[in-house]
Amino acid sequence: MLAIDDVLIDDGVPGAFFSCDLVLCKGACCVEGELGAPVLEEEADSLREITGTVTEKLPEKNRRYIRRYGCLEIYQGNFYTRTIEGRECVFAFRDKEITFCAIEKRKPLSCRLFPIRIKKKFGLDYLVYERHAMCRQAAKGGIDKSVLLVDYVAEALIECYGLTWYRRLKDLLANSPMNYARH
Repeated sequence: MLAIDDVLIDDGVPGAFFSCDLVLCKGACCVEGELGAPVLEEEADSLREITGTVTEKLPEKNRRYIRRYGCLEIYQGNFYTRTIEGRECVFAFRDKEITFCAIEKRKPLSCRLFPIRIKKKFGLDYLVYERHAMCRQAAKGGIDKSVLLVDYVAEALIECYGLTWYRRLKDLLANSPMNYARH
């Protein structure tokens, strides 16, 4: 485990490669799973506010579901985007074979960090790489393109922890005896 300031990083994160290709995965992360995307408390009101402006992109089934139940649910004290029948996120829509997000420009941080999840350990943020079968091609694509997972989600990491923190992470990886930064 690594630590930078008050952020713990699981050993699976630094050496992981990742580069998503929607053509290959078809947006499976918006469809698979029983819970929707984790939503920070400060994101919840913003998502509720924009729901009305994005519904025209959504299928009628999703619009009805949002009108009836709302776009968020609370599970074990945390906010999540609602899912329809324990499957796709209420903000998901299909265009041919690919599932897209109606709130692409306002996605929750958890979506932009995926497949990294922020857990809590000892009261601190703990970054964990959630490996999913649906992302096998993205892991292979990251290796093929030499894209580290932390670089793939760099923008979200910087938004969450700041540019200085991200640079410290990159320096730590570059100078590690494990030689994580191979590119």
